[in-house]
Amino acid sequence: MRRTRAVGRPGTLAVFREDITGPERGFAMGAVRFDEEFDVVVLGAGAAGAAAALSAHAAGARVVVLEKADPATAGGNTRVSGAGWFINRDPERAAVFLRSLCGPFPVAEDVVEAWARETALNSTWLRELGAEVGASAQYHTEAEYLGLDGSDCYAGMDTVGARMGNFLLYDFLLGALTDRGIEVRFRTPATELLAESGGVTGVQTGDGRRIRAQGGVVLATGGFAANPRMVRDHLGLSDAPIWGSPHSTGDGHRMAQRLGADLWHMGNMMTITGVRIDAGPGAFLALWAAHHYLFVGADGLRFVDETAENRHGHIYRNGELELFPQRRFHLNFDERMRAAGPLSPSREVLPVGWKLLMEDFSWSADNSAEIDRGLIRRADSLAELAELIDVEPATLERTVARYNKACEAGHDDSFGRSPRTLAPVSQPPFYVLEVAPLLGWSNGGPRRDGRARVLDVDGAAIAGLYAAGEVSSTYSWAKDGGFHIADALAFGRVAGREAADRADAARFA
Repeated sequence: MRRTRAVGRPGTLAVFREDITGPERGFAMGAVRFDEEFDVVVLGAGAAGAAAALSAHAAGARVVVLEKADPATAGGNTRVSGAGWFINRDPERAAVFLRSLCGPFPVAEDVVEAWARETALNSTWLRELGAEVGASAQYHTEAEYLGLDGSDCYAGMDTVGARMGNFLLYDFLLGALTDRGIEVRFRTPATELLAESGGVTGVQTGDGRRIRAQGGVVLATGGFAANPRMVRDHLGLSDAPIWGSPHSTGDGHRMAQRLGADLWHMGNMMTITGVRIDAGPGAFLALWAAHHYLFVGADGLRFVDETAENRHGHIYRNGELELFPQRRFHLNFDERMRAAGPLSPSREVLPVGWKLLMEDFSWSADNSAEIDRGLIRRADSLAELAELIDVEPATLERTVARYNKACEAGHDDSFGRSPRTLAPVSQPPFYVLEVAPLLGWSNGGPRRDGRARVLDVDGAAIAGLYAAGEVSSTYSWAKDGGFHIADALAFGRVAGREAADRADAARFA
């Protein structure tokens, strides 16, 4: 069967799709006039983009990387992440672990197999590039999901220099690109994917230049966490501050969709407890060793075990994994907690996040600066505190009294909070802080196969179009520590090799 159908918006270059019964689908259209030509064009200079470019270059391809941000802010979430990748000591068990983590939202077996194989090669590949790789001694020394089948594959998390964050991975990868003469063009956003008969053949940039990609284009443009409309439409969040890069605006998603790309797990994400500081990215609210506090919703009632471990966007509740948090709520605490230490970690403790690393934000040691600026509000009584959050005083007083009784009894019948974390909220003055779902990353994007080829809505590969990293992450549901960087490096290499091979084949066709 052969069909031809319209694709794309009026005025765009990709106007018709045809030959949809083959393994790859091309486009029927007139020839595009290009300003310059490369074998592989990579969009984005984060971990996935760098891995793709380095892999394609190693295969002999002529490569250019287009990055929309300037040098001071480029690199997407890789630049401001913990920048570690999990150590996969057993690819066969890793495949089992990934299937377990996907739960009711499986991904294709060729994706599972490629992920399991390639993530096991990340550390070796980086060492071969010249990186000093070492395991993190503080964070992710074991799997978060130890109870799931396959978790025994997890042997910790490797980082550059055995240290988290602080741009270390991004700086190394950028240096590796520079050392190999791979051009990175900053301030060069791609605005359109260009297609001719046979598939995607290049991109158009913001200044109108058309760059040919003989082997294909690799989308490594990051997620859509900084696009409020997409966040509302796909994640169901409104006014959620971001933890990562403000450049993650879904550019690759939109360009791929114009060519008929299918989408996968667009509703999956990672949020953690955060604080909106201003109109920009937010700060991480860390309550690792805190006591004398409880969470209340808009109705003034507790609603969750406040100490439930956030496993990269999920907690166990109601007998299964749930995304958390997904809405705003209030942190109520007393004077003992206020004086115990900062509510948001410093760069020395956890060097992660745009606010901390790019804007040099710091939280005061005793939380006094946050009280002065109105982030934390103070009250002399619980009744006064209730007025600040617009709930009935009697309701909040009953909520706190019931919680305090649970602390006295050493048992939380309502939500099962661990006895060792139960500490009463009873010493005035009292404080309240509005907690927001801090959006770390989105997961969904253009569906791809195990060869990193973007697939259309009928399941066929769009010829010449590849995706890697957060623009199309593997994770349909749960994920463990270091999984996002591992996925970006792994499928970045796959995409770069595939595009380089396609360019090589075209030269000898």
